[in-house]
Amino acid sequence: MTNASFKALKEKVGVDDIAYSLGYRLKREAGVGKYIEMALPDGRGGNTDTLVISNPKSKVSQLYFHRSGAKGGDVVDLIMENINSFSESGKDKWEKAQKVMAKFANEPIPDYGDSKYLEKAGYKDNQPFDPNRWEVTPATEHMHHVMSYFEPRGIRQETVEVFAPFLVRVKDLQAKNYDNFNLGFPYKVPGSDEVAGYEIRGYKGYKSKAAGTNSSSAAWIVDMSDGNPDSVKNVFFGESGYDIMAFYQLNRQKIEKESSVFVSLGGSFSNQQFSGIMRHYGQAKAVDCCDNDLNGRIYGIRMAGLLDGVHFNISKTNEEVHLTVKGQEHVMDAATASIHELTKFMEVNPRVAEWKPAKAFKDWNDQAMNKPMEPMALANKYQRNEKLAEDRAKGVKL
Repeated sequence: MTNASFKALKEKVGVDDIAYSLGYRLKREAGVGKYIEMALPDGRGGNTDTLVISNPKSKVSQLYFHRSGAKGGDVVDLIMENINSFSESGKDKWEKAQKVMAKFANEPIPDYGDSKYLEKAGYKDNQPFDPNRWEVTPATEHMHHVMSYFEPRGIRQETVEVFAPFLVRVKDLQAKNYDNFNLGFPYKVPGSDEVAGYEIRGYKGYKSKAAGTNSSSAAWIVDMSDGNPDSVKNVFFGESGYDIMAFYQLNRQKIEKESSVFVSLGGSFSNQQFSGIMRHYGQAKAVDCCDNDLNGRIYGIRMAGLLDGVHFNISKTNEEVHLTVKGQEHVMDAATASIHELTKFMEVNPRVAEWKPAKAFKDWNDQAMNKPMEPMALANKYQRNEKLAEDRAKGVKL
């Protein structure tokens, strides 16, 4: 991606936007002027990090640094610093950063409760989720249509019937080129009945979120308990509605449904999103059911840290995951990095566990469809260097 392209995206996406998506919140007591401060809550009333951001009224000019003294930079630097917190994929970190920037440039920034306050500082475009934009019908009244989404995904009708009270059909009344319903997974803040957005699925692999969806503190939360949060024993976390429903389908005989909650995080998650759910279900264990790929395993590691109010700085290469906590760096093999590996060098909160798909499958939905990953031999650096030398000797174009 060219510098010019990054500059164009920076006209629309500021440091503050990315910070919000990562769970940082405005510190009102710090004031609003040439600078604002945004803090990352630790889930226990304190903060694990604070960003000082310049030029809050000009997205393209925004720079930041950490109150702790750690270096900062511009919006691209903040994305790079937290690259594993985003679900976008790419051949390298620059391509991933491009996709993250493009996503934020083309989607409205959700309302996190500070919109009126921020407008006084120049934030004019912060549009919240608008429920009136959507025509909504219950999934329970349209099971034949709803099953047309689930059957190709290997999810059976008896499974859908269990989750149907938490599903809807949605139609975007402002859409110009599509006048039909899609499948909606309503997002709610834990303990609230108010819809804060939708995870949306359609035909031919279509997936999206409703404009303004609160992905910072809300999620698709399927609470099958008696309504008492303290009676919940397990909160099962997946990366999508399809994944967590497939997880239930494949493991239903091992699950005590009446004391369980099933959550779709919609891909990557914010610290506040996860911590808020676990505060609400204060006696429950967080069970990482995310994907088998490296990002999915890193999500579990983040969960373990958040339950203890610990902020991990995580970076990765093709071979290693580097995790820095409280100034100390630990290194894990990228092929095996997981909550289990984390226990080898630090104590992990007993309120976190992992329940991953079988190793042959990327995620639970793929396992339900019996769609294994293609076997890939992971060459070590010596094998790669040897192959590179062979290619050069043969005149292979690199």
